[in-house]
Amino acid sequence: MTSLLMRDARTDARARLTSHAIRELVEGAASGDEHAWQELVDEFGGLVWAVTRAHRLGDADAADVAQTSWLRLVEHLDRLDEPARVGAWLATTARRECLRVLRRSAQLVPHGDELPEPADDAPAHDSALLAQERDAALWTAFARLSDRDRALLRMLMADPAPSYEEIGAALDMPIGSIGPTRARALQRLSRAVEHLGLRERARG
Repeated sequence: MTSLLMRDARTDARARLTSHAIRELVEGAASGDEHAWQELVDEFGGLVWAVTRAHRLGDADAADVAQTSWLRLVEHLDRLDEPARVGAWLATTARRECLRVLRRSAQLVPHGDELPEPADDAPAHDSALLAQERDAALWTAFARLSDRDRALLRMLMADPAPSYEEIGAALDMPIGSIGPTRARALQRLSRAVEHLGLRERARG
């Protein structure tokens, strides 16, 4: 979460493979190449997991959605119209599975965000204590954002960073609106963090 405020261009995230490389991996996996399949899982596993978190599923449901999404891909590997766009295909599939789980559980109010565990009684270094306080403030500010903002920011935390096409497929959001929405969400998060910091200083 901290990195969302520290890096605007996501320069520290792994770069997505080229379309040509992804197409070759899909074709290899479809022909039974286990190494190619594992490369696909490594490349898009973070994306699938980010979709589940964007829909605020609990760990068990998120794992179920991830497993089902990969099973669906196995079933369709040799039938994908555009193998190079398998990331968008997975994002769409994971989104549909998330909605299925939410409908099944009638989960109208999703799980809240997990705040950091309280520190134990052992002495902590000043730098570690400051980091804990900063992260706690970030998660508190994050929890105050709208569902739409939180979902988008969760997607942006995936590694490697998903393409806008993949984000749009995951959130059912027009690609052209992702950039402006992202900028506004980060601005709102930054203002919320600043507000919390000012309020804490006022209390002190």
